[in-house]
Amino acid sequence: MSKLQSIPNISDATLWDAIKKEYENVAFYPNKGYHFHTGREAANCIGYDKKLYDNVPENNIASFAGTGNPFNLGPINLGDVVVDVGSGSGFDSLIASKMVGPEGRVIGIDMTPAMLKKARSGALEMGAINVEFREGHAEDLPLPDGFADVIISNGVLNLTPDKKKTLSEWERVLKPGGRLYIGDILVAKSIPQSALNDISLWTG
Repeated sequence: MSKLQSIPNISDATLWDAIKKEYENVAFYPNKGYHFHTGREAANCIGYDKKLYDNVPENNIASFAGTGNPFNLGPINLGDVVVDVGSGSGFDSLIASKMVGPEGRVIGIDMTPAMLKKARSGALEMGAINVEFREGHAEDLPLPDGFADVIISNGVLNLTPDKKKTLSEWERVLKPGGRLYIGDILVAKSIPQSALNDISLWTG
């Protein structure tokens, strides 16, 4: 794979605004129909064991819009500090909160207020006091260096224009020897600049 990356001629602010609008719709209208799967259909398609989310509130399941299953990639242990980048409705964060137990901690980071509200409501409903949700961007996490044992991310890296910058930021937040579990979309061929500059292709 080439070490070079192509970056769109779209400002971060323009891109973030478009993505926020799309995922605000997913928060408010999860059954509207999108060019990606949502809810239980999405979770089943990408191989989640139903036991993982059996006590996650239905509202949080409904607005799940992940593209992979980060929990298939390695363990999350009791007592771990987990950061969920692009936590959306809180689906993965709430699952992780059970895995880390009362001695662990989960921080979900998302830039869409409607998703943050839904995630916080779900945590309250579950009584998950070891999880919190903060507003922020994948490229600039509101966390100190060496904070996390594990970073999970689901369908978010593909929405960031500068992958190298984003991954460097995630490395900054991980402890030495920390684990990175990404469920995402991989395009194995070059993308023309015209496609990179098409804002509609960046919102899902």
